[in-house]
Amino acid sequence: MNFGRETTEEDSHSIMDRAHELGLNFFDTANVYGWMKGEGITEQIVGRWFAQGGGRRERTVIATKLYGSMSDWPNDTFLSALNIRKACDASLKRLQTDHIDLYQMHHIDRTTPWEEIWEAMAILRQQGKIIYAGSSNFAGWHIAKAQEAADRLGFMGLTSEQSIYNLAHRQVELEVLPACEDYGLGVIPWSPLHGGMLAGVLAKEQEGSRRRTGRSAEFLEEHQSQVERYEKFCAELGEQPADVGIAWLLHQPAVTAPIIGPRTKEQLDGSQRALEIELGDEELTALDEIWPGHDPAPEDYAW
Repeated sequence: MNFGRETTEEDSHSIMDRAHELGLNFFDTANVYGWMKGEGITEQIVGRWFAQGGGRRERTVIATKLYGSMSDWPNDTFLSALNIRKACDASLKRLQTDHIDLYQMHHIDRTTPWEEIWEAMAILRQQGKIIYAGSSNFAGWHIAKAQEAADRLGFMGLTSEQSIYNLAHRQVELEVLPACEDYGLGVIPWSPLHGGMLAGVLAKEQEGSRRRTGRSAEFLEEHQSQVERYEKFCAELGEQPADVGIAWLLHQPAVTAPIIGPRTKEQLDGSQRALEIELGDEELTALDEIWPGHDPAPEDYAW
């Protein structure tokens, strides 16, 4: 998401090359990333990287998304059969590839019936344009409804769900994660560090490298004591808060892999420490005490 917005194209290509060197091969993007309506800036950057050859495309599992508006024309938004077809063709062109490994619905469409959505996805799969379909930001009951409709229609349905999930934002533990586990979906959390709030934000404030603005100011006003306890806990572990936050997600059984969003190659390299951190029962319990989670529904709120 940062490519073309926070990170230059040259640096973006360097980050992706470095990811391959580290053994990271799942890249997630969306047609709206780059935030210039209709341009698909981030997809274009990835596509030009693929075009350099050297096995870049062959060694990458590429995931992209559709749903958001790509123009002011009403049919260039959401999950109608028309937009699914048009958006997929446009993403393929920008990505300079003949297929998308994981084609994700960026949000639930409350007006298009699942019969229409799955028929359109099935056609794309028959044409070889997509391999798998996934969801993002779905509620648990949306996942159930999607899977039951796919089963009736003889389509494989969803293979993954991309939700916001981190120590400070654990609502998906109520319904979404249990639904994913029951239906066999992979979970790929976005915002694993809650917009930097779990990345040592208070220490960075003291250093003068970060200031409170907007949503970060509101979050810290409400959760300052928890953030202080969290950063102290990480210091006692001898680890960086960002690395502990990602490591915690890797310890959650429903999670396939968190989606990190490095703006620089140095941030990418630094994130690899999370793979080496082992959190035992004592550490996991301590983190639950700082950032309380949820039991699966309905036990979380009923006898």
